[in-house]
Amino acid sequence: MSTDFKTPTAAARGLGSAKSGTEHHIRQRVSAIALALLVPWFLYAVIAASRSGFDGATAFFAQPWNAILMILTLGAAFYHMRLGMQVVVEDYIGKAGMKQGLLILNTFVCVGLFAATALSVLKIWITASV
Repeated sequence: MSTDFKTPTAAARGLGSAKSGTEHHIRQRVSAIALALLVPWFLYAVIAASRSGFDGATAFFAQPWNAILMILTLGAAFYHMRLGMQVVVEDYIGKAGMKQGLLILNTFVCVGLFAATALSVLKIWITASV
C-alpha cells in the first residue's frame, strides 16, 4: 500500500521537477498569440517599406505607430525565440555546465539582438522627427 496520501487533484497541480513548466508554457503561448497578431502587420510593413527604397523605408519607420509596432514585434519575436531555444537546450544538452553556459548565451544573444534592432528603429524614428 502506498504511503502517498495526495488526491489525484493535488498530484495534478504539481509543476514537474523544474517547478516552472506551466509558467514557461503560458509565457510561450502568450508570446505566440502576440506574434500571431503582430506578424501580419510586420509582413505589410516589410512590403510597404521595400517598395519605395531606403528613403521610403526610413519615412515609413519614422511614423510613431510603425516604429512602436516594429519594436513590439521584435520584442515578442526575440522573447519567443529565447523561450524556444531554452526548451531545446534543456531537453538535448546533458552536461550541466554546458547547459548553463548555453542558456546564458541564449539570453545574451536574444537581448543583444533586441537591443540592436530596437535602437536602430528608435534612431530612425528620432532622427526623422528632429
